[in-house]
Amino acid sequence: MAAEAGKEMEKGPEAQPDPEAFIMPKKRAKRKLEAGAESMETEQPQPRKRPQFPAVSQHLLDGKAEFRTVPIPSHRYTPLKENWLKIFTPIVENLQLQVRFNLRTRNVEIKTCKDTHDLSSLTKAEDFVKAFVLGFQVEDALALIRLDDLFLETFEITDVKPLKGDHLSRAIGRIAGKGGRTKFTIENVTRTRIVLADSKIHILGSFQNIKMARTAICNLILGSPPSKVYGNIRAVASRVAERF
Repeated sequence: MAAEAGKEMEKGPEAQPDPEAFIMPKKRAKRKLEAGAESMETEQPQPRKRPQFPAVSQHLLDGKAEFRTVPIPSHRYTPLKENWLKIFTPIVENLQLQVRFNLRTRNVEIKTCKDTHDLSSLTKAEDFVKAFVLGFQVEDALALIRLDDLFLETFEITDVKPLKGDHLSRAIGRIAGKGGRTKFTIENVTRTRIVLADSKIHILGSFQNIKMARTAICNLILGSPPSKVYGNIRAVASRVAERF
C-alpha cells in the first residue's frame, strides 16, 4: 500500500497540467467555418425569372361588358362638343371601345365590346376623358393613352396653407405669373402640364416630374420668390437628368 501511494505521489505532479504551459488552440472548427464562408462567397445567387403573363382579353372572361361613366360639368359642354371627334376617334379606333355622351344624365359613357382585346384600355379611356374634363388640351390628354407611366394629381391651395380672400388670390397669381410665365416655366422644366382651376391645381406627368412640379408650386404658395423656385427646380431637374 505504501508503495502504491508512493507511485501515486510520483505520478501526481506529472498528471497535473502546468498553468504556465502554452496550449495550441484547436483550429479544426475555424477551418470548417472558413471553408463554409468561402463556399458561401463563391456561390452566387441566380436571379429568379419572373413569369410574364399576357393581357387577358375581354372574350376570355364571362362575357359581361365593363362600363364606366365620366360626369361632365356644365362649363365643359361646349369644349366637349367642339372636340368630340378628337375624343371619339382614339377611344373607338385605338382602344376598341364604345363611347357615347348621354344627354339625359350628362355623362360620357364608355363600354367594352367583343372587339376589345385589353381590359386596361377601359381605364386609359376613362383617364383620358377625365383629363380633358379637368381642363387639359386633347393633345396633352392623349399621352395617357399612348404612355403607361403618366398620372393625374389634383390638390388645392388650401391643402398647403389655409388662405382666404386676397391672400388666396395673390397665391394663385404667384403660381400663374405675369401672362402665365411662371406656370409655363414650371411646365417646361419639369416636363409636366399644369391646369389652374380657381383654387384647385391639376398636374399631368410622370411620378418624378409631378413631385418636382408639386414642390415648386408649394414653395410659391408658401411665399418663396419665383427666382428662387426656378433655381431649385432647375437644379433638381439637372440632377435627375444626370442620374438617368
